[in-house]
Amino acid sequence: MAGGAVPGGSCWLWMSRCLHTTVKFLRKTGTEERWLERHLKDPFVKASKQQHYRCRSAFKLLEIDDKFCVLRPGLSVLDCGAAPGAWSQVAVERVNALGDDPAVPTGFVLGVDLLRISPLEGAVFLSQADITHPSTLRAVQSQLPLGKADVILSDMAPNAAGIKELDHQKLVRLCLGLLDISQSVLKPKGTMLCKFWDGSEARVLQSRLKEHFQDVRTIKPQASRKDSAESYYLARLYRGK
Repeated sequence: MAGGAVPGGSCWLWMSRCLHTTVKFLRKTGTEERWLERHLKDPFVKASKQQHYRCRSAFKLLEIDDKFCVLRPGLSVLDCGAAPGAWSQVAVERVNALGDDPAVPTGFVLGVDLLRISPLEGAVFLSQADITHPSTLRAVQSQLPLGKADVILSDMAPNAAGIKELDHQKLVRLCLGLLDISQSVLKPKGTMLCKFWDGSEARVLQSRLKEHFQDVRTIKPQASRKDSAESYYLARLYRGK
């Protein structure tokens, strides 16, 4: 999230929240009209409203977790680039952060973002906070149980410049920064899930992850749009320092 990063899941800075109140007053470009049409027809957008998730990106994490069991009751989760909070919603459900199921352990969810995040029952949020700043890292450690997380999630992305390779490089740098942070907050055998965009430095990120994790794989969820360059690295079994 350094350098004014915003979460990829927040899609055009909450444009979807304003569709019914502002769109009719704006003169839209052809690109905006095509985005709006696709957005309104998107089955994951419709599903997110029906199931009360804050953004369609929730279904990316749900799909990944259904297949790879990233989130389990009792785990502590650090959600980086958390706004608007859809991934934290999923994490709260999956780790039993509310303690709704007394038969399984109760987990913990901490979300961090440069943007403001609306409160969510079962999660703790550090809004308008830069995860790369030392003071934020100290706050994260003070909030996490025993100062450590079992899982680090990242759907964050930089503010896009519109230049594919430059944006790709910025996101890789964010992920590498998060990997550095993991050395302070991730438990041994922990998991890191991070978004990246296709480009020349993806292999660099993958190689660095393999240095620190025993198992690293690439995932393209069905909920990711077909024309999107995004994929995710799922890195498991953190080796520790």
